Amino acid sequence: MIGVVRDVYERYGFEPLETPAFENIDTLLGKYGEEGNKLIFKILRRGEHEGTGDADLALRYDLTVPLARVIAQHQNELPRFFRRYQIQPVWRADRPAKGRFREFYQCDIDAIGSTSPLVEADVLSAVCEVLARLGFADFRLRLNHRQLLTAILRKAGFPDESHPKTLVAVDKLDKIGVDGVVQELGGETSGFGQAARLLLSEFPPGRGEGVLDRAEHFIDGDDGQAAIGNLRTIVQLANGTAAAGKIVPDMSLARGLSYYTGAIMEIAVPDLAGSLGGGGRYDNLVGMFLGRDIPACGFSLGLERIIFVMNERHMFPPDVTRGAVDVMVTIWNEPSRQDALSLASELRRTGLSVEVYPEAHKIGAQLKYAAGRNVPLITIVGEDERARDEVKIKNLRTREEHSVSRADAGARLRGILASNESASH
Repeated sequence: MIGVVRDVYERYGFEPLETPAFENIDTLLGKYGEEGNKLIFKILRRGEHEGTGDADLALRYDLTVPLARVIAQHQNELPRFFRRYQIQPVWRADRPAKGRFREFYQCDIDAIGSTSPLVEADVLSAVCEVLARLGFADFRLRLNHRQLLTAILRKAGFPDESHPKTLVAVDKLDKIGVDGVVQELGGETSGFGQAARLLLSEFPPGRGEGVLDRAEHFIDGDDGQAAIGNLRTIVQLANGTAAAGKIVPDMSLARGLSYYTGAIMEIAVPDLAGSLGGGGRYDNLVGMFLGRDIPACGFSLGLERIIFVMNERHMFPPDVTRGAVDVMVTIWNEPSRQDALSLASELRRTGLSVEVYPEAHKIGAQLKYAAGRNVPLITIVGEDERARDEVKIKNLRTREEHSVSRADAGARLRGILASNESASH
């Protein structure tokens, strides 16, 4: 799966980057909002500071803030428009639940240096192509804009100082529902709770058709109009890409991280509370390290969540469940161990994935092990085969076996694998 993600990202012109598992704690704190700060895994000081309870480092919470630090640190060495992908684990001190983990892989792409909405359309196209390659067809790309959301919150009666808390609550909508959001904001008798009920009844989740027109009439002023225009342009530009027909403007989408400044987006599938990934524009984040703003936009796919849904839906093809090994080389007896390793090396040079059984057990036991590992082919070199410089090949799918010259063994094994593959389709 990582190979699929990497292949798509690189074909879109993104270059690989890796960053350390931990950062200075000051690099991470204050970038994710109050809720995010609580979920950062802190690393206690070592040496003479041991036992003080102080922390100077922390495990990375996401891949975006470390990227911003790298850009600020190496700004003079990077091209004007820098596009990078990063596939690495992150850590969050969260409560594990269905599709939610404390350690998980993120597959990020980010485009730095341009404010053009073409960037958002291109990023959305890339993640749609990844999901299509993996076999997804029923996903939606929810799209909103932080400035439009701010205008809607003001119109609904939320003062500016309440927006961070409100966004965190609304971001949990798909997990706790409208009633849960109202309760988080003080309940039905609270002004904030009533305002949240108004907001979510006016803009219910998942109602994409005409929602931008409704938003335009709801805010009734200049506030947010530029954001509406930006969203319309993104949708229009995406019509010629892999994201065509997948984007649903959704005013209930909040994205709880505080560093977003513009368009925000998230992937939803019907059978998962939560998203398969999300992202947005964050034009001010690099400026926290650099002292001047640099425009940026990115998206992150959650690898474990995608695997979870694919497992639940039985989406993995048969050749994936076959296993990673093409051939297992058996051991005839103790004196033949070195020759078995030599044969394995010869077969690997032809491009095959080869495992060597480590013990001189009975051939029946070795066959049973190979079948349990879903290995399709095994080789046997007994005394007779060795005398004729031959290799016996046994196809565990068809139960057929035949002997070939040792020099031709690699090519014959590859041919049998190709025939097995064709038969399975």
